[in-house]
Amino acid sequence: MNAALHGRSGLGESLETIAAWLLGALWILPLAYAVWTAFHPGEFSTHFSLSAPLTLENFVRAWHAAPFARYFMNTIALCAMILAAQLVLCTLAAYAFARFEFPGRSVLFALVLVQLMIMPDVLIVENYRTMSALGLRDTIVAIGLPYMASAFGIFLLRQTFKTVPKELDEAARVEGCTPLQVLWKVYVPLAKPVYLAFALVSVSYHWNNFLWPLIITNSVESRPLTVGLQVFSSTDQGIDWSIITAATLLTTAPLLVAFLLFQRQFVQSFMRAGIK
Repeated sequence: MNAALHGRSGLGESLETIAAWLLGALWILPLAYAVWTAFHPGEFSTHFSLSAPLTLENFVRAWHAAPFARYFMNTIALCAMILAAQLVLCTLAAYAFARFEFPGRSVLFALVLVQLMIMPDVLIVENYRTMSALGLRDTIVAIGLPYMASAFGIFLLRQTFKTVPKELDEAARVEGCTPLQVLWKVYVPLAKPVYLAFALVSVSYHWNNFLWPLIITNSVESRPLTVGLQVFSSTDQGIDWSIITAATLLTTAPLLVAFLLFQRQFVQSFMRAGIK
């Protein structure tokens, strides 16, 4: 009986491993095709040959075919602006929810959790009206303003701050620290891994965000990479898969490098911030 159960358990684990490898292969297949096509001449985009020559010409042509330098500057400025605002606002809100007692705290936090269930796309029309009323259409600020307060960031940091022993808080107050000094000297240093994970999530989301920037911008001066890449790869420009995949790799390379460098901290921080 035990042998039969052990055999079934081993078979199940083997099937899970095979399924995981298959899903991993399906996930990486488009990226592998993009890498192959970007580093080979156009005639080899559908003809796979180990003797095909390598080239960087596709990247050079893609870079000069559209103002990617401007798109990169816009995207970096956008992500930095949103992340800076989110870190300040989410830290203050999370600290208040975690350590202060005030009327309506539970209701307000429930409203924050409700925001996690609302897709940003639902608010596009109202956000567009608001940006138009403020005179901010076709600006980088208009892209980032609706995202500067993150319900996910508030929730994640609140859970982390609640794990900090209150004794540390009380000791800092005995030393004469104000609440903001306690936050800066006690809570923020202990939450650094969580800040790193949230920063990676925020940057990757806004780096890849497409629909809202497409609607609110219409000029090179404010377009981020995603919208610029869509304009570049439109049929009006002609379809050359080698150049399009090269441009795609140019826009995604920073995120891939960041994830490879910080993947361990990324996973560990979410494990440490367990839901309590």
